[in-house]
Amino acid sequence: MKEKFLTLAIESSCDETAAAVLNGGRQVLSNIISSQIAIHEAYGGVVPEIASRKHLENMNPVVQRALDEAGVTWDDIDLIGVTNGPGLIGALVIGVAAAKGYSLAGNIPLVGVNHMYGHVSSNFITYTDLEPPFLCLVVSGGHTNIVEVEDYTKIKVLGSTRDDAVGEAYDKVARVIGLGYPGGPKIDKLAKEGNPEAIHFKRVYLEKDSLDFSFSGIKTAVLNHVNSERQAGREINTADVAAGFQEAVVDVLVTKSIEAVNKYSETNSNAAKNNGIDLPPRRLVVAGGVAANSRLREALTEACERESIELYLPEMKLCTDNAAMIGSAAYYKYQKFGADDLSLDAYADLSF
Repeated sequence: MKEKFLTLAIESSCDETAAAVLNGGRQVLSNIISSQIAIHEAYGGVVPEIASRKHLENMNPVVQRALDEAGVTWDDIDLIGVTNGPGLIGALVIGVAAAKGYSLAGNIPLVGVNHMYGHVSSNFITYTDLEPPFLCLVVSGGHTNIVEVEDYTKIKVLGSTRDDAVGEAYDKVARVIGLGYPGGPKIDKLAKEGNPEAIHFKRVYLEKDSLDFSFSGIKTAVLNHVNSERQAGREINTADVAAGFQEAVVDVLVTKSIEAVNKYSETNSNAAKNNGIDLPPRRLVVAGGVAANSRLREALTEACERESIELYLPEMKLCTDNAAMIGSAAYYKYQKFGADDLSLDAYADLSF
């Protein structure tokens, strides 16, 4: 009987061409990422057509490097997993087409993966003993959600953004204060030089008991502040703007996350008592590119320690887009549902 189950995973939802090889759902044998940040930085953001062309150029070399680094050949691969949404449709199509070609040529089962399931699954790699169910804060360029991960292949959305995703807000504010792309890391770095209390931006929590988010207001508030200062002829302290903006965003994310855990724990506590079972742990899992933000990690750590909540943060290299997380999600999906067929398609919008 074969001891290993090897998955080759492909990720191309935005501007990283990535491939990885995993044994099972948690052991990473290789994780290769070819970034396009330097290319798109000149344009102030990702240019979809350029991203697609670079994926086309990079796909085969990146996949081969993943196989080589893992020390395996195509004959060793048991499954191919690929992101088929959400993301930039042209970029996704390149990854899906490549995966289908590899699958057909090698007669290897194929599984399409929701990119957001991939982000959640990054924690299964970082924490080998982590098992569902749990609550997860998913924060990225396109998503801001609080979700209940019921099992490896079933996620229930409890709260989502009503306008801008948090990563999108970071990018827009970065452009306003002249930092350019990518906004998230640049604001995080600059904020360390500023005073988070120098400029107060309003925190938006929406209706009582709502776990939804809204970040368009704070984006507008930053723009209004910058315009007012310019019209008054005053010098803008961009470090203070970055720090104030980031503190407001982090406050909302942390407050909503703790509220969600408390509500979830209360519900589970009542269910446990009624059924005579052990009380499930109070825990919060975080996923997505913004999970790499240093202030968010610091604030969540402090809040969870204060509230006696177990906090799970993915390794920094697994926060941003990568193929290892896709391989983990693909493995668990295949174990439950089997393979997709070659009619697998790419979707710019793909819900949880």
